[in-house]
Amino acid sequence: MLSIGVLGAGHLGKIHLRCIRQIPQYQLLGFFDPDDATSAKVEAEFGIRRFESIESLVEACDVVDIVTPTVEHFSCASLALNRKKHVFIEKPIVATPEEASILIHLAKEAGVKVQVGHVERFNPAFLSVKDSISNPMFIETHRLAQFNPRGTDVPVVLDLMVHDIDILLSVVKSPIASISASGVTVVSSSPDIANARIAFENGCVANLTASRISLKNMRKSRFFQKDAYITVDFLDKKSEIVRMNSIDKEPDDPMAMVIDLGNGKGFRHITFERPEVAPLNAIQAELESFFEAVVNNKTPMVTIEDGYQVLLVAYQILEAVNHKRGTK
Repeated sequence: MLSIGVLGAGHLGKIHLRCIRQIPQYQLLGFFDPDDATSAKVEAEFGIRRFESIESLVEACDVVDIVTPTVEHFSCASLALNRKKHVFIEKPIVATPEEASILIHLAKEAGVKVQVGHVERFNPAFLSVKDSISNPMFIETHRLAQFNPRGTDVPVVLDLMVHDIDILLSVVKSPIASISASGVTVVSSSPDIANARIAFENGCVANLTASRISLKNMRKSRFFQKDAYITVDFLDKKSEIVRMNSIDKEPDDPMAMVIDLGNGKGFRHITFERPEVAPLNAIQAELESFFEAVVNNKTPMVTIEDGYQVLLVAYQILEAVNHKRGTK
């Protein structure tokens, strides 16, 4: 069993607390949040201890779960790593790539595990098709959200698009060749809508769109590869695989969907697969996976280096957005 404490008891912090209580391998020692009113409500709801400081929580725990605002990630994580504590840290890993680089160094010196909370890796809809995604050559993602003041301390690229950047980097095994992007500031002080086009050296192109001022919520990705088209609905937890299988002659089934390639080149038989999507709490699953990584000395599913690479790409997108907007 590992003892764990949670830094941050806001909306997402409370979700983490609920999930940790469902994982018997963890001993939940308590939490720290600087807001007295929030802390009093959490103490009453969960019946757990509020630590008097970040330092006292870090000292007491084997694992520190950081669910604070992004701007506080670096100070909390560096404190925990300097105390040789294992760290689970919500996305984005920190505010800047420079801070992430320092954390990588601290984690190596401490010899501890760090996992970044890119939760969509554990989304059951993505897990149901992950093994079928092979060398995609065009990827399109839409991550749209209705306005919520939470998260507006950072641009929409760092708030929402980072989820899709992480999925993208996990399935495309090629260096990035170029990035172009545009964005618009509507209600906050940083871009609320952004679109990025990422071209990889292997020829794959990805088109990513993120908005936090949409009239509806949407989290969909489409992966196009040779002989297959795969869709993932991260929000509604659905997936589909459309395959185009090469055949020499038309099938006898009159209901079969077939494309005649012409000129004697054969046919393509179109089939539809709807993989079974297992019921799964993705946040609980990622916290369970981190426990396994720590106790079995395995590489976490989403490493600190993964979080760093996502942040590098996000900042390249932000740089392209700002360049197009004529700002620094």
